[in-house]
Amino acid sequence: MHPVLQALLATCFTWALTALGAAFVFLLREPSKKLLDAMLGFAAGVMLAASYWSLLAPAIELSSEIGAAPWLPALVGFLLGGITLRVLDRVVPHLHLEAPLSEREGVKTSWNKTTLLVLAITMHNIPEGLAVGIAFGAAAAGLEGYTTLTAIALAIGIGIQNFPEGLAVSFPLRRENMSVKKSFFYGQLSAIVEPIAGVTGAAIAISARAILPYALAFAAGAMIFVVIEEVIPEAERENPDIATMGAFLGFAVMMLLDVALG
Repeated sequence: MHPVLQALLATCFTWALTALGAAFVFLLREPSKKLLDAMLGFAAGVMLAASYWSLLAPAIELSSEIGAAPWLPALVGFLLGGITLRVLDRVVPHLHLEAPLSEREGVKTSWNKTTLLVLAITMHNIPEGLAVGIAFGAAAAGLEGYTTLTAIALAIGIGIQNFPEGLAVSFPLRRENMSVKKSFFYGQLSAIVEPIAGVTGAAIAISARAILPYALAFAAGAMIFVVIEEVIPEAERENPDIATMGAFLGFAVMMLLDVALG
């Protein structure tokens, strides 16, 4: 199967798990805040582990193959990923989960709270889709030690941590007196960007082997920015101890997936 098609299917899977999480708005009135914080912490742990084992470590290994200093592509790509997400954070209007409307970020706009919440999670999902797509592209390029199973492990990890993200979007929207159907719709809509980013990432990765280490590190930097900027602060807002243990568990699960399947 062509790696771009593999990336599309994998990111459709991660999108589907976001939709599954959002669908719980049909079944539950309100999840426990402790449970939600634990799940967000878990998501942070998965993203942190994936950033190293699935992205940065392969980027460092591949640097030697293309004749670059082992640290250079990883450093440049990592910083560019973080800077790009910082620019988006400054420009795109958005609102972090559980934050009051007065704390909205980005350029000034009259958009409502629902749109701002969805945009925040959408920005979160761009680097995740890129990471999965680039992973399949790297596997297709024959990166030593990097196989399709490695990319699948990353997709599974991203998909697992997408489940609480769907919950984290749909239930706040429901609290804003939005209908159940609309809460679900906007909850899953936040991840629609993942297949787009995944296909883009795979296409970039297979187009030129020389840019692969930069692309892998770029995805890692973007994901780390999201974790530090959004996921951890939100998870730690009310239940820091529970969120911390969730992060440790998420890190361990992603590490196990990557080592076992990679």
